[in-house]
Amino acid sequence: MATEVILPQPGYAKMRRWPRYRINVPVRVVVQRPDKTVIVSGRGMELNEGGMAFFAGVELKVGQRVEIEFTPPYDGQPVRVRGVIRDRNAYNYGSEFLLLNGEDKLQVSQIRQVLQAMGSPADD
Repeated sequence: MATEVILPQPGYAKMRRWPRYRINVPVRVVVQRPDKTVIVSGRGMELNEGGMAFFAGVELKVGQRVEIEFTPPYDGQPVRVRGVIRDRNAYNYGSEFLLLNGEDKLQVSQIRQVLQAMGSPADD
């Protein structure tokens, strides 16, 4: 499974808090509906310690909370993080990880360690 670091473009680097890594991993998106829990398979496309971009064939709204389950590259340990949808284009979503409790922070810490092992992109 290839992972590619997306280097920021000149003048654009200061807009992002964390470098993004291009990935291609299966994800499961868990959506809580009023009457049931829906689990949808999808693909993770980009990852950083603040969130993930993914594709999933489910109708989600900006501001909606979800759980994203995936196995980060080079780790083998599955994680399940809570997030909120921040961007949408058709069925492509941008999510921001939520840090509401110690378990959330632990999961994001695991992602941070994996990203550090993948190497950090050069600064512009």
